[in-house]
Amino acid sequence: MNRARLRIVFVCHGNICRSPMAEYIFKYLAQKAGVEDRFEVSSAAVSSEEIGNDIYPPAKAKLREHGIPFDHHAARRISSDEIGSFDYIICADHSNLRWLPCVTPQVSLMMQWTGVDRDVSDPWYTRDFEAAYRDIYASCEAILAKLINY
Repeated sequence: MNRARLRIVFVCHGNICRSPMAEYIFKYLAQKAGVEDRFEVSSAAVSSEEIGNDIYPPAKAKLREHGIPFDHHAARRISSDEIGSFDYIICADHSNLRWLPCVTPQVSLMMQWTGVDRDVSDPWYTRDFEAAYRDIYASCEAILAKLINY
């Protein structure tokens, strides 16, 4: 059976910590499950302050520490023109929702997928990249488990 690829975008404030971590963790989990061809996964920011920047070095270090492969990354801002093209827009925190150019039914929070209604804390401010990693990993596992049989 040939299924259309689900388009997922992970969103955070600057697209240098949480959303690229989520992008690469989800890709890793999907590849491990043998379903990577079922998803088109990316990440984006709601702000323009980090456009073009790579993943923040402590976030890269955390991905490496856990064996999550990643590529060179250039932060980008999500546009109102592309929002309708995604099946799922998954935000790291409530403030991201307020910054989105528009809110549609396909918008959710990462932690909601785990059954918890809270934000993934921003490690840019907390400096706790391990806590962010654990929340993002749990979210990506839950998202994949729910979408794997779409």
